[in-house]
Amino acid sequence: MQNNIFSALFVGQNLVTIKELDSTNTFLKTLLSNSKPLPEGTVIMAESQYAGRGQQQNKWHSEPGKNLTFSILLNPTFLPVINQFDLNRVVSLGVFDALEPYLGDKLKIKWPNDIYYDDRKLGGILIETHIQGDRIKNAIIGIGLNINQESFLPGAGNAISLKQILHKDYDLRTILSEICGHIEAYYLNLKASKFSFVRNTYLSRLYWLNQAKRFKANDVVFEGIIKNVKDEGLLVVDNNGTLQEFSLKQIEFLNK
Repeated sequence: MQNNIFSALFVGQNLVTIKELDSTNTFLKTLLSNSKPLPEGTVIMAESQYAGRGQQQNKWHSEPGKNLTFSILLNPTFLPVINQFDLNRVVSLGVFDALEPYLGDKLKIKWPNDIYYDDRKLGGILIETHIQGDRIKNAIIGIGLNINQESFLPGAGNAISLKQILHKDYDLRTILSEICGHIEAYYLNLKASKFSFVRNTYLSRLYWLNQAKRFKANDVVFEGIIKNVKDEGLLVVDNNGTLQEFSLKQIEFLNK
């Protein structure tokens, strides 16, 4: 374990790095339940994570020492549960803004919070919240990003890394520091009730926005156009002139 000082005010100021973990989210949850309160913005970073999880219990495979696998603790007690999707927006935008200088306009956020380059997955985010009453007591934000990995197992699907795109190695700590700073900036905007700014910025960076693409819902394949994301996070798709709303498990993006 070691501490490191990042440029952000609090996100990353308490940094704990561990050689190998099953999951940084699981480790952080255990720390929270077993110890005195942790400072907001605590980051747990694993050099190797062997049981990382993505959305809907998907496994996240990562080559040791090559990628960023970390979790951030936030305490958004100011945020009503009904607005918890704004955390997805804040974290996605923070990662996007850190990577955009490297990758340019092919970088997008795939709803709800995957990080895409062209049609390939660069990273994913898993947010686990602890609700108390109508507020969010804390949120554990797990982030996995492919940085220096040069090849992926066949089961990794459409994964791609920064190195595969730009053909050079990157310093993991530098990128982690940039991500922490950008997430903190959006988080403070949210804390200042700048919901419209956060939501409009998220929408503007969305993968497939306003493009005719193929989707699958209720076992039916159709061509639709993503038009919006509702405040609470539902995806709004124009299906032949009818606006339909979908939650995470109700719709599938078809790349082929």
